[in-house]
Amino acid sequence: MTSLSLLLWIVSAIVLQVAIFLAIGFWHHWRNYQSLRGSLAADLAGPAAPPEPNDVGAAAWTGYRTFRVDRKVVEDAAQSVCSFYLVPEDGEALPPFLPGQFLTFRLELPKVSGDSEQVVRCYSLSDAPRPEAYRVSIKRLPLGRSSNFFHDQVRVGSRLQVRAPAGHFYLDRSDSPVVLIGGGIGITPLLSMLNWCLAEQPGREIWLFYGLRHGCELVMGAALKELAAAHPNFHLHLCYSDPEPADQLPHESSHRGRIDLSLLRLTLPLKPYHFYICGPASLMESLVPALEEWGVPDSRIHFEAFGPASVKPRPAAAGLGAVPAPRRAVEAADIVVTFARSGRQFAWRPGAGSLLEFAETNGVAVDSGCRAGGCGTCQTTIRAGEVVYRQTPDYDPDPGSCLLCVCEPKTSVTLEV
Repeated sequence: MTSLSLLLWIVSAIVLQVAIFLAIGFWHHWRNYQSLRGSLAADLAGPAAPPEPNDVGAAAWTGYRTFRVDRKVVEDAAQSVCSFYLVPEDGEALPPFLPGQFLTFRLELPKVSGDSEQVVRCYSLSDAPRPEAYRVSIKRLPLGRSSNFFHDQVRVGSRLQVRAPAGHFYLDRSDSPVVLIGGGIGITPLLSMLNWCLAEQPGREIWLFYGLRHGCELVMGAALKELAAAHPNFHLHLCYSDPEPADQLPHESSHRGRIDLSLLRLTLPLKPYHFYICGPASLMESLVPALEEWGVPDSRIHFEAFGPASVKPRPAAAGLGAVPAPRRAVEAADIVVTFARSGRQFAWRPGAGSLLEFAETNGVAVDSGCRAGGCGTCQTTIRAGEVVYRQTPDYDPDPGSCLLCVCEPKTSVTLEV
């Protein structure tokens, strides 16, 4: 074989390898393109139908039901998060729930005077549905009356009044890849989603970005790392804003800094993800608009804030007297709010907050609980007029009523309170 023939063979082999490489790359990009194209078609066709009621347990109870605390488990090195395992006192079947939903508790909190005060609070379920118990994981907050009550007063054997699982923030059941983004104790509903998905959809691709200050705040860290090691399709990323030496930085799944769009763009392959976000207001205010600017459709961004966050209002289900919030602020000109039972009437002021805050500012007593549209305690009948929701409530108010904590008047309105 001459030198020229050998050279031609070598060149031909190189060209063939390059062609194969380009063909494989084109095939991968074509599959991603087709996936994105199908995703866009699905988004344009509208959201998928929600699960049938039977899927979440037709035996869900009404009102409050007595549960007993079966176990308490501290979940972090800082000992600030504790899980409570709850079993029904009546021994009846425990209905399942949708991963991401919460429980509502009616608590009797002691007062300095020696009396007790009834307080309603909502806490996310932190595990997949299981037949033997529900689990909530609660962080102690310095000024949190209910969280301190749970940590200090609720013991194994304590009885609690609990309403059935509820909430509109839950994982869809499609096969689309999922990105879970949790900040601080906002990780709890995402743990429910993660555990359910790994058990029921083990082949589904899952990414979890968990933001916290340092490793001592890591909730269920050992369990999360074991799950990531056992499931190749589960990708765990820990983001420390103030890491300690023991936090093992640098590491491919550990990051210094807060969760932001640049981290997601550098880490995530191009795929039609569903994003589920839960955490403090700062996380929501920065990340939700950033995802929208990145081109993620609204139908693929799902979020829940612990308390109202300044995220653009999403369309709310409109009942009698309630309409979705507009893109601009409610006009206050000539709007009058009448509290019928109290016999009081006030002109609405711009920046007055929610109708609950407006009532309290003007000395009108209103029962309230979560103050974030979850528990339903402030539900009030609308006698006349219309309101708009500042954010989509998790609690579905009765027709002809509204949740004062998350709505404002659209027109002059007369309320039952």
